[in-house]
Amino acid sequence: MADANDPAHAPKTVLIIGAYGLIGSGIAQHLSGDGHQVIGFGRQIDTGKRVLPTLDWRSGDMRFLIEDADWTPLLVDVDVVVNCSGALQDGPQDDLEIVHHHAIAALANACATRDVQIIQISATGADLDASTPFLASKARGDAAIQRSGAHHVILRPGLVLARHSYGGSAMLRMLAAVPWVQPIALPDAKIQTIGLDDLAATVSAAVSNALPDGFVGDLVEAETHSLRDVVASMRSWLGFAPAKAEIAIPTAVTQILSKAADKLALLGWRSPLRTTAVRVLSDGVTGVPQDLSRFGLPRIKSLQHTLAHMPARVEDRLFARMSLLTPVIIATLVVFWFLSGAIGFLRASQAALVLQDAGWSQSLALASALFWAVVDIAIAAGFAYRPFAKHACWCAVAVSLFYLGASTLFVPSLWLDPLGPLIKIFPGITLALVARAALETR
Repeated sequence: MADANDPAHAPKTVLIIGAYGLIGSGIAQHLSGDGHQVIGFGRQIDTGKRVLPTLDWRSGDMRFLIEDADWTPLLVDVDVVVNCSGALQDGPQDDLEIVHHHAIAALANACATRDVQIIQISATGADLDASTPFLASKARGDAAIQRSGAHHVILRPGLVLARHSYGGSAMLRMLAAVPWVQPIALPDAKIQTIGLDDLAATVSAAVSNALPDGFVGDLVEAETHSLRDVVASMRSWLGFAPAKAEIAIPTAVTQILSKAADKLALLGWRSPLRTTAVRVLSDGVTGVPQDLSRFGLPRIKSLQHTLAHMPARVEDRLFARMSLLTPVIIATLVVFWFLSGAIGFLRASQAALVLQDAGWSQSLALASALFWAVVDIAIAAGFAYRPFAKHACWCAVAVSLFYLGASTLFVPSLWLDPLGPLIKIFPGITLALVARAALETR
């Protein structure tokens, strides 16, 4: 807890940008525990309130906060800003140059004007000459902060491990959940990790002025691991049996998969397999370990110690398995509903005969068959487009129940059909409900 009698450690008002993300939420909880007043900032307030319901929340989109004055209302009565925002690569909702550079430059200038400290959570490897726009834009944002004249600390963590997971850490758990064998790309890629608790403790020290103004440093463990070893450690931590064999994914296949993931990003699916992630991983997620003991902080824990300090629970194993199955579930639902609609179009006349036998006119029966074929294809499109996928789950359930009710009313004989068309609707409903639960990311 902060000592209110010591001005350097007095409780402060801290604005955390990206507070409902993996890193932001951990820092917010730590600072709240230290007695600071924490304000959360993010695009999706409903998500923020669900993740951290006790926080005071502010909404906004950094893509539209590129002038110094845009940040001024958010800095009223704020002592410190912690920037945990970021995006992996450009997409429909993300612009790296704006989010990592221009918005941060405006924020830093506004902080300098109001004498507000800014703590930047950057990334190891951030460099103006970096091979990816992700790291290069991060470096431009860091440089803008340094030029602004604001009191600042820039922290560059390695691979962040936490009780919960998102992005790259979720991918590690997904890989670790593959039964019997271990498929892996870039198995020799070099990685240094840091536990979220260590990162949050360092941020807390910066908030309390324990780190010198202008400090810039990598936050990584002393040891470097191969991706192969990290996944094996994650597998052991989750309590899964060691893999009986390793399946190394060829570089060419990895590139194809990453480019496919880029295309899926246009539909809103932010896969950690996108080309930027693969390129960053191939370059290595490594940095220069810092001696934080000179600031009164403990040494950053090793990978093994980080995992040992957060024993895996049954929900961790369930999450890992669901992360592995979710792409399969969504793909199955897309194909199922699309084929249902496509076949309905191709065989509309035959489908209409079932209703004609129940007394419907030919035109009404045909119109009904075509209408519901369109509905089925629309549901498939909803599952394919990430922003609509959750709604598609409920639509699938509702339409399936309507089919059951209408069939029971107009063609009850289908219940006795030897192929069981109505009975097979129940597994589809169940799969849609499972998908709805699996689509919760935070």
